Amino acid sequence: MAQANAPQNPIGATPFLTRSLVDEGSPVRIQHALDRARRGETVTIGVIGGSITQGAKASSPDRRWGEQVGAWWRTHFPQSDVRFVNAGIGATGSNLGTHRVQAHLLGAQPDFVVAEYAVNDPDTPLAAETLEGLVRQILASPRQPGMMLLFTMARGGSNAQARHIPVGKHYGLPMVSFRDAMWPDVEAGRLKWEDIIADEVHPNDAGHKLCADFVTAVLDRLLAQLPADGMLPPIPSMPAPLHTDLFEFTAMYNAATLAPATNVGWTQAEKGPFGPVWTADSPGSVLEYHLTGEQFTLIFHRIRQDMGRVKLMLDDLSPCVFDAWFSGTWGGYAARGVLPRVLPGEHRLRIELLADKAVESDGTRFVLQSILVAGHPNQPER
Repeated sequence: MAQANAPQNPIGATPFLTRSLVDEGSPVRIQHALDRARRGETVTIGVIGGSITQGAKASSPDRRWGEQVGAWWRTHFPQSDVRFVNAGIGATGSNLGTHRVQAHLLGAQPDFVVAEYAVNDPDTPLAAETLEGLVRQILASPRQPGMMLLFTMARGGSNAQARHIPVGKHYGLPMVSFRDAMWPDVEAGRLKWEDIIADEVHPNDAGHKLCADFVTAVLDRLLAQLPADGMLPPIPSMPAPLHTDLFEFTAMYNAATLAPATNVGWTQAEKGPFGPVWTADSPGSVLEYHLTGEQFTLIFHRIRQDMGRVKLMLDDLSPCVFDAWFSGTWGGYAARGVLPRVLPGEHRLRIELLADKAVESDGTRFVLQSILVAGHPNQPER
């Protein structure tokens, strides 16, 4: 039964469906989610990603690709209480996603999840590692959910799907690519970029509809082939890591949840998408933490304003300098403060606001949003 006000796509997904399918993956986990819904159980559908998932440039909430995927479940299983969680946050990649997934998505105990990070993730080995951590946390969550990967694209057809696909194959995840489906026609001039994308990266209503169609086409096939109730194969155990399980064990701290061992000149402010923040504008202001983990990342406000620079010292390693001034006109929070990976155990992190700043900046303000920690639990200190 189709929704009376379902978003319509003037382009039509059908010619692009074959190209959109990157890998069919294993059907078992999604079959179990479909079976729960068929039996009338409550099921929770979740999406996680960046601004595309959050719904940027969609003209209304119901036209976001994720909400349209949620609507597919409600349409096909009216006897089930279908709940939906949109865990998209703009300007974030899987490096942040794997640290926030417990708080922002897995607390709702989803039965089916789609992750979209191919645009915001860089084409680096670290992106493959953080995506793997996200996947492992989702697959290990209480409902053993089914999961898919959706790959979108930036202008020019670029994305990080080459890093993500091996991870998806390793865990048997169905994968669909908006990039593979649409870019050949855009590149050949058969389709205008503006027909499906509103700016450099964000789909318009037609693009959101296509993303949803590519995901739900997989669901349509699996529903049509769904074994009878009681005949489903068991969910297999999760395989050993492809790259690392480091980012399966994560924490995300803000100014209210982690007290510094030393604070000189920093003030707590009740703002930020991740909770209270630390702010300072006087050079020489210092925060010092004692943290247990192996990989530490800072999220800080990075924008074209009166922003300054900080020097970070992790133990006795060479210092790193991070600049909060940004030449672009959009800016915002950024998980750009990636520190060198260290051995498991307790480490000292020192953050000092510098007098040095970008020549274009009119000040030295710095806003520390969050500290991300990854590392295996119950490891002895060095």
